[in-house]
This record gives sequence, C-alpha cells and structure tokens, in this order.
Amino acid sequence: MALPKTRDDKGKSGPAASKSLRPLKMIAREAAKYPLQIALAVIALVVTAMITSLALPTAAKLIVDRGFGGEGDVGRWFRYLLLLVSILGLGTAMRFYFVSWVGERVVADVRCKVYENLLRLSPSFFEKNSPREISSRMTADTAVIEQVVGTTVSVALRNSIMAVFGTAYLFWLAPQLAVWLLAGIPLVIVPIALFGRRLRDISRSSQDRVADVGGITTEILSAMKIVQGFNQEEREAGRFGDAVARAFATARIRILVRAVMTAMLITLIFGALTILMWRGATMVNEGTITGGTISAFVLAGAITAGAFGSLTEVFGDLLRGAGAAGRLSELLEERPEIVAPARPQPLPEPARGSLSFEKVTFSYPTRPAESAISDFSLVVEPGESVAIVGPSGAGKSTIFQLVERFYDPQEGRIKLDGVALTQVDPRQIRQRMAIVPQEGILFAASARDNLRYGAWDADEDAIWEAARVANAEDFLRALPNGLDTFLGEGGARLSGGQRQRMAIARALLRDAPILLLDEATSALDAESERLVQDALEHLMQDRTTLVIAHRLATVRAADRIVVMEDGRIVETGDHNSLSAAGGLYSRLAALQFDDAAMERTQTD
Repeated sequence: MALPKTRDDKGKSGPAASKSLRPLKMIAREAAKYPLQIALAVIALVVTAMITSLALPTAAKLIVDRGFGGEGDVGRWFRYLLLLVSILGLGTAMRFYFVSWVGERVVADVRCKVYENLLRLSPSFFEKNSPREISSRMTADTAVIEQVVGTTVSVALRNSIMAVFGTAYLFWLAPQLAVWLLAGIPLVIVPIALFGRRLRDISRSSQDRVADVGGITTEILSAMKIVQGFNQEEREAGRFGDAVARAFATARIRILVRAVMTAMLITLIFGALTILMWRGATMVNEGTITGGTISAFVLAGAITAGAFGSLTEVFGDLLRGAGAAGRLSELLEERPEIVAPARPQPLPEPARGSLSFEKVTFSYPTRPAESAISDFSLVVEPGESVAIVGPSGAGKSTIFQLVERFYDPQEGRIKLDGVALTQVDPRQIRQRMAIVPQEGILFAASARDNLRYGAWDADEDAIWEAARVANAEDFLRALPNGLDTFLGEGGARLSGGQRQRMAIARALLRDAPILLLDEATSALDAESERLVQDALEHLMQDRTTLVIAHRLATVRAADRIVVMEDGRIVETGDHNSLSAAGGLYSRLAALQFDDAAMERTQTD
C-alpha cells in the first residue's frame, strides 16, 4: 500500500496534509508513558506561571502602595520580590529540564516504533514509497515533534495558565478596565481563524520542500563517484540549489504569513492595552484606584496580553507538529502484506531442503498487468544444484523473491519440505535459507559484525573457519584491527572480490540447508572470480542450491539447468544436452563462449 501523497506535481499540499490538531493524540499517548516527569513539569509550569501572572504584579502593587507610600520598610517588599524571582528561576529550570526530557524521550520512542514497523513491512511497500521520503519523515518530522513536545506544548500550557489567571486577576484589580480588555478578545480570535488555515497549508508545503532537499542530498552523496566520474558536479549543485531555493521560497511565504499575523495581533493587543493604561491613569487621577493598582494592572495586563500573543504564535507550530505526527502515524499504521498465519504450520525437522513450484503465476504489485512468471512449475530435490538462466527480464530474480516469501504468488503454490509457504511463519522460512547476492552488501560496521550477520551467536572459531573456507582469512587478518576493523559505508574499505567473499563467509555461518546464489561472480575480475568460485564450491556442498546465472561458464557443473524466457520455463537439462538442443540456451552459450574465445585470442 502506498502512503498518501504529501504533495502533487505542482508542489501543493496533498491529501496527507493535517486538517486539525487531532494527529497530536499519537504524541500525547507516547508522552503519557512518563507520568512522573510530566507531573513534575506541570507543577513547575504552574508555579512559574502563577508567579509571573499573579505574584509579580502583586509585589509591584505592594511596593508602590506600601513601600513608596510610606507604610513600611520598602526593602521588605523588594526582598519579597527577590524571593519570587529566585523561585521563578528555579521553577523555570525544572520546567525546561523535564519538558525537554519528555520531548527527547517521546521522539526517541516514536523513531524506534516507526523503524521497528518499517523492518516488518514487505518489500512491495518500498517499491511504492521512496526510501528518501521515509528517511525525511524519520528525521525532519521527528525534529518538528521534538520542538512541539519540548517547547511548543510547554509554552502553550504556560501561556494558557497565565492568560486565564491573569484575566481573573485583572478583574479582581479593576473590573471596569478588565471589561475593556475582555472586549478585545474577539480581535485576537478572528485573525487566528483567518490565518490559521492558510498557515497550516503553507507549513505542510514547507516540510515537503525540506524533505526534497534531504532526498537530493541522500541520493547524490550515495552516488558521489558517478557524479564526479561524469563531471556532473555543477549540474547537481544547481539541482540542489533549485531545491533549496524552492524550500526557501515556501518558507518565506510561511514566515511572511506568520509575521503579518503576529504584527496584526500585537498591534491590536498592545493598542488595546495602551487605551486601557490611558483610562487607568484617568481613574487614578479621579481617585477611583490607587497607583499601586494601576501599576499591577499594567504589569498583569502586559503579561496577559503577551500570553495571548504567544498563544497565537504557537498555534502555527502546533499545526506543523500535527502534520509531522500525521506523517509518522501513516508509517506506524502501515501493515505488512506478508504475515505469519494465525496458526503457522511448523516445518518438518530435520530440514531436508526440498523446494517445489506448482503452476505459479506472479505479478509485482507495481506492475499488476504484467506477469513476472507464468505457470511456473519446478521441483528441486534436497542437495540438488539448479541453475536458472535466461535473458534479462526472464523472471530469474523473481524466483528468489518468492522462495524467501517476500511476495506471495497470485496463482499456484510454493512448498518448502512439503509445506506450503503461505502456511509457515516467514521468519522460519528464511531461517532455512542463506543468500549470496550479486554484489556483496555489507554494513557500516566491523568485519566481525558483518560476518556474524549470518549467525549472531557465532563464536571466534566459527567465524575464522567460515572466513578460511570463503578464502577471506588472509585479507581479514591483514586488516589493521583484524575482525574489529571498521569496514566503512557499504564495506568501502574492501575490494569487490573481498566483499563478495565476506558475503560467502556470512552465508557459511548461516549454515542453512538452502543456498540462493544471485550470480555471485558476475562483477569480478578473473583472479577474484577464481577465489570466489572456489569458496562457492565449498559453500554448495551438501546444500540445495539455486543459482541465478548470467555467465553460463559458472553453471556448467550444475546438476540441472532451467532456462527461462518471458517468465516461463522453455528448456531443462544439463549443459551438454542443452548446448546440443539448439534452443535458447544453445544460442546464449554460443554468444558468450564465442565472445570469451575472441577475448582470449586478442589477449594472446
């Protein structure tokens, strides 16, 4: 299933845009797992808000009325004010720590949950959804959520408390002036309603533009050798610059809308406050209220107005957070298409390693009208080596995808040791298989961890034995730190042949009854191919082996060769019988072996 589009071709916000703050419920559920930290943060928040909106204005009133009015020691009231300021500082530090802690913890939990769910999804999901887009959601969107939980929500709650208690305090001080202030509230609400919708859409579009920048960065940095090899640095810099310019243009519109909204609200709020001060000064002259009361009212009014103004600013951040939470919720709610049955059937023990395909027809989800394989039937006996050959697009790689149950066929059945794959837990199926891909895929980790990927509990002796059989021992011992040497991104510190032998050693450690070889020598030089081929011969012993072969010289020793074309089996036999049959295999063999002979002649 494809994720909802986040933008259309013109860069406008798509149907996945948040329509309200409801997506923040997911964040609230995660935060609710930490009640102690939230309680401490709320206590600190309430205390600081009460001091700011009530205690400080009251202190100002006492200083003016009783200190300056000659009713006592003025220092007493300033000491009272210093005590409040000290408590305010301590409370603010506590609030910042616990709110920030909750924000970081929630983001960490959300990232882990999303990533764990991604690891369970079927390959078809990643065919329909760009990994770069998913990566952006894991980084940019979680950063937005971190800001919302760690800052925005705290600011919103603090200012809400200050606004409510401040308003009540204003009515207690001077009801007549407070009524004037209350009349200005609609002037705050109306701009929120008018600007909020526009700001929400622009914010979502801004996130999408930032995601584009991240996607281009990931794509280019992962293909830097190709970019530099074809002298495309200037073009890619220009493409990146265009993406940055689009992101900036969208951000500029968002900033402009927020700036206009903020300017309007501040003008209205503080304009009303100025009028109130004017009216208050008149009342002081008339003797209706004291100077301390008007001082407290002005201070409390400014704090209350600032609280209302801040609420309008954080509303846009909350909407951005809702959009980010919605995008992450989409990833959390995705479910794999390939799942274990409710009551999985166990595979027989001990494992035999037999495979059978019974009239299998399959189309990839992204190409439903095109059959990758059609009416495919094949039985592979335990311990047999079967090579699958044919032109590109014949369906060879699809066989491996189905055997590992990354997909289920639309028609027919595939059986492992006599049990239909759809009746078995996919993890148990894959536990009985080891694969050596066309390119030795390694992780940015140590040599030891890359080898142990085949069997994570393998001990030192088992690792070195696998390395020896895979012809990898010599170069592994020559590494600066041996097995603990960091191999770089994708094993960049090793040659292609060394990476391939690492992949073979990894498969050896797996010690699975079924071996899948995806043309493991196609991209190697002659010397590396000889070493890898020798390692493969050891690996294939006493195992059922399926070999995808493009270079036919590597499959001459196979027990059986299956020739595919357009998703169907067109020939079956050994190398000699197929070569003599004059069919597709014979033509492919003639082309390859003639080319090889010509190359040898030219070399000689």
